[in-house]
Amino acid sequence: MKLIVGETITRPLSFTQAQFDRFAALSGDDNPIHVDPDFAARTRFGRTVAHGMFLYANVRRALGEIAPGASQAEQSLLFPAPTFTDEPLQLRLTVNEVTGDGQIRVVTELIKSDGRFGCQGEAVLQMGWPATLPAVADAGSQEPVEWRGLAVGQSASLVRAYTATDLAEYCDLLGETNPLFVDAAHARRSGLRDTPLPGPLLGALFSCLLGTRLPGRGTNWLKQRLLPRLPVYPSDELEAHVQITRIRPDKALVNLRTWVVAAGETVCDGEALVWVGDQEG
Repeated sequence: MKLIVGETITRPLSFTQAQFDRFAALSGDDNPIHVDPDFAARTRFGRTVAHGMFLYANVRRALGEIAPGASQAEQSLLFPAPTFTDEPLQLRLTVNEVTGDGQIRVVTELIKSDGRFGCQGEAVLQMGWPATLPAVADAGSQEPVEWRGLAVGQSASLVRAYTATDLAEYCDLLGETNPLFVDAAHARRSGLRDTPLPGPLLGALFSCLLGTRLPGRGTNWLKQRLLPRLPVYPSDELEAHVQITRIRPDKALVNLRTWVVAAGETVCDGEALVWVGDQEG
């Protein structure tokens, strides 16, 4: 597909609880706001909501439809309003810039039936793996803060190796058709050793940590920036980390640095903002 600056592509979407449950099993993020209707009913949402990374996974699938085979250098994500099961949604992609060196900037939006955004941000795509990537800004320092068992500098981590079966489950759940992720021969022709893991599976490691360990169950993800730096593959051992950089008790907000390491190299960087007003006590 030839991309034209200013062009807008739309797709209708709607999600089921079964899809939320499948993504929870795949990602390890069984935060009760996604999978426990009784718990979710007692929160400000009133019912279960989609994982932020599941929303991004649908965005990434659509990006692959308009730019097959493109890798992703960056994704910013905001989650202004909750996305529920069975509600009609519209996914909207707007091409913002196409550069001579093969970089494509796309505004990404998931719009609810009431006009609010369930997810919005910007994607940076690259034909071929990006040679240079933007850095994560220094979060600066904050005076030591301890609040509700949370503290600046506190961290959590997990180690996981996705399998080929996990990748197949992801592609089946999303209806993924991007040859980068489903065609090993295409991936090798692109200079990769095999089909790489899609960015949302790396982000799902942060989802699991934020929603089940730090800050913990009941955490609501508001914002995430992802910077994939190197391709990774099924069977690669991935070490995911989150670390608190700022706490705002008056607003129940927590900022965290997020990163994934494989074979001693940082393969995905980023930063997150979460709200912990519904966190389990």
